[in-house]
Formats: sequence, C-alpha cells, structure tokens
Amino acid sequence: MTTAKARTRRSRDALAPDPAGTGQPADASGGFDPHIANIDYGVLDSLVGYAIRRAQIRIYEDFVQSLAQWNITPPRFSALVIISRNPLLKLTELASILGIARSGAVLLVDALEDMKLVARRPAPHDRRAYSLVLTPAGQRTLESATAAVCAHDARVAGALSAQEQDTLRALLGKLAPPNAMGAAEIAHATNAAEN
Repeated sequence: MTTAKARTRRSRDALAPDPAGTGQPADASGGFDPHIANIDYGVLDSLVGYAIRRAQIRIYEDFVQSLAQWNITPPRFSALVIISRNPLLKLTELASILGIARSGAVLLVDALEDMKLVARRPAPHDRRAYSLVLTPAGQRTLESATAAVCAHDARVAGALSAQEQDTLRALLGKLAPPNAMGAAEIAHATNAAEN
C-alpha cells in the first residue's frame, strides 16, 4: 500500500472513532472509553470542550452504528434533512448551512447522488446553478433513517430526564449561538463568494 493510500485510510482526527463504527460499549469490546480508570487527565477534566468532545465521540459511535444499514453518516443525514426541508437549495447554500467548504459539499452531494438519494436539477432563477432535490429513494431512505436517528437520540439521551435534556440543549445553544444570518443572507453571501 502506498503512503498516499495509507493516509486516506486514516482518520483526519486522531480522536475520531473508526468510521466503520462498532457501536459497542466503550470497554473491553474496543469502543471509545471517555474516562479510563487510573489515568490522570489533569486539566482536561476541567475543560468543557474536552467533556463535550468525549460525549460527542460516544454519540457518534452509536449514530454510525444506528445508520450503518443505509451507509448514512452524520453529514449525509444532515444534508438529506436540509435538502428535504428547503426546496431549490443550491450546493453553495448547503455548504454554508452545514459549515463546510464548498469542495466538501461537492463530495457530500456526489456521494448522495451515487447512492441515488439526491439529484441536481437546473435552478429556476440561476442558469449557472443547480438545485438539490431528494429522489424518491432518498425520501424513503430519509424516512427510515429519521426513525433510526430518533431511536438513537432517545438511547443516548436516556440517562437524562426530559428537563435535563432541555437544559443541555439550552446550555449548548449558549456555547454555539445561532448566527443572525437568515436564508436570504446566506444565499447572498455564498453567491458573493462564488463571484
């Protein structure tokens, strides 16, 4: 195997779980253990970001396992939801909404197209652009995947009461407040960036 191939097989983030995702508990079965006994984590234990990242890894592992039968990753699921809910959405708008580079959105949409879940259609008001739409297979897959994601979310949040879940969402919202930019402003900003 060449070095380039070896690099592409490795995760970009050393803390990220194996993309295959075992979904197994984080113990002797090989999943991520967010806090190993007898290890001094030093300042890491006091960092909010580190605690969030540890929880995110565990949640990600369960998510990947939950959607493995459809080969749907978190970015793919997010893209399917956004595309399904926003008719005439352009690729540059999807990139902005998901917080990824345009090149990353191209790869994401290409994968969804290869899976026959998304199609590009000529944009009605811009001859240079394409709108993204779900195919009938994409709509069916999204419906099934959404049910699996809701079950996944109930499972990973099961240790929290409904009130604690609301509090957690509110606190996380304070750490990552929404941008005041609306859809029209996002479209204008992405169009300006393209020109």
